[in-house]
Formats: sequence, C-alpha cells, structure tokens
Amino acid sequence: MPPPKKAKDAPLPPIIVKKVTVVAAGHHGGAWKVAYADFVTAMMAFFLLLWLLGATTEKQRKGLADHFTPTLVKLKRESAGSNGMLGGSSITDVDNYPNRAGQTGTKSMTIPRDTTGGPKEGGERVKKREAMEKTLAAKLASNPKLARLAKQVRLVDTTEGIRIDLVDDADFSMFQLGTTVLTPDAAGLLKAIAEMLGGELGGISIRGHTDALPYNGGIGANNWSLSAGRAEATRQALIRQGIGEARFRKIEGVADREPLVRDKPEDPRNRRISILLMR
Repeated sequence: MPPPKKAKDAPLPPIIVKKVTVVAAGHHGGAWKVAYADFVTAMMAFFLLLWLLGATTEKQRKGLADHFTPTLVKLKRESAGSNGMLGGSSITDVDNYPNRAGQTGTKSMTIPRDTTGGPKEGGERVKKREAMEKTLAAKLASNPKLARLAKQVRLVDTTEGIRIDLVDDADFSMFQLGTTVLTPDAAGLLKAIAEMLGGELGGISIRGHTDALPYNGGIGANNWSLSAGRAEATRQALIRQGIGEARFRKIEGVADREPLVRDKPEDPRNRRISILLMR
C-alpha cells in the first residue's frame, strides 16, 4: 500500500541551533594570576629590605645610601670647619636663619627651581668653601691676637654664595657697646677677611644683626639704624683694606628680626655681621 500523502499545509519541524562557549583559562580568567605575581614580588622585595636592614651595620647602611644618592653633598658631622678652628656648618645643616640665605628645618639639600648645572657643581662649591676656610684659618693662626678669635668666624655654603658670619659672644664684640665703632680685635679680623676676599671673585653683600635688647642711643635711634650702621661700618673697613667699592651689591640692617639663638633673643650671639660672597 502506498504511503499516505502529506497535507500541503502541514507545519515544518523546528530547527534547533546549539551554541557552545569555550573559556580558555577557566571560569574566572587569568588576570588574577598577574596581580598575585605582582603582590608576591613586592612582598619578596619588602622582606629582602627588612633582611638587609637587620643584617647590616649603621656604617654599611650609610654607604648604601650614599651610593644611591651620588648628588648629595658629602655629610660630615658639624662640617665646614667645626672640627677645625673655624667652627662652621655646611648647606645640609640646620641653619636657624629665616632669611633666604639660610636653610632651615631639614638636612636635605634645597635646590632652587630655576637652578642649572649638575651634581659636580655642588662638589665644586664645597671645595671652594673649604679652600676659603683654610686660607682664613692660616691668616688667623699667623697672628696670636687673632687666633683666639677663630671661634667667632664661621663659613656657611648657601644657595646665594658663601656667607661669612662674625658672631659676638660674652667675651667678644665686633663693635663698641651701642655704637658703630669697630673694636681693635674686629678691625684685625676684618683685615684678614679682606685679604681672603681679595683673591676671590664675586659681589659682596653685608647684613647687620643686633640682639633684642632695647637700644638707648638717643632720639630717632634704634636697633634698625644700629644694625644698618654697623653693616656700613663693615663695608668701609673692607674698602680701607683694599676691597673695591664696586664689588658691594647690598648693605642692610635687620635689627633683631633674624636671631641666631631664637629661644634667647637677648643672647649676645645674636649680634653679628654676615658677609656674603655671591656666586
């Protein structure tokens, strides 16, 4: 018997399409492996650092730090002549000066934004300051009267130049009390400084400082005029010793506004003359 004929309007069977998604690295992918590897590497470096800190001495750690910071000025405890006769400080020491010529609050080197040059310049500046210290120390040592005044002098390397501070104390004063008249010892000291500055290039700036004691110099006189007058007297003394007048760039007095000993504004060490040899 022949098969029965299909009806023309009979429905066609449905077509089923099956899609299969294949994940190459599992359900969560492989990104976590990269992050985990970075974490393990960082932990390894951290524990290696801890091991190095525990296995080395302080001297070795300082050597490592100096190796990785080649541009840092070589530090030496109370450098710039403090272990010699001048008793100065370097640019990396806390300066206790609020003015632009000082570095305060930290022992890291402060580099101006508009500065130029490379790390060798810092070394050259240190060498120049040390050479000036040796020259001045030799001049002072040659005169017994001046040799005892070496502790009143300190050289400081600043971003503007090399500053020479002549500091008073209880046993020494640059000027007669309440006047702008140099004492004989101060005049001899300025002569030695003038001989040293005569062999150096650069402009000169002088700044006068006083302590916070009130000035009894008469009507219209005060610590401002006294500090400015002492700076001018220092300039004239240097000119008499052969320093050319054209080298002077600035003369100023700041009274007691920039004390060297901040917690004791009446301390005699706050009375001082700062001579800046500009770069």
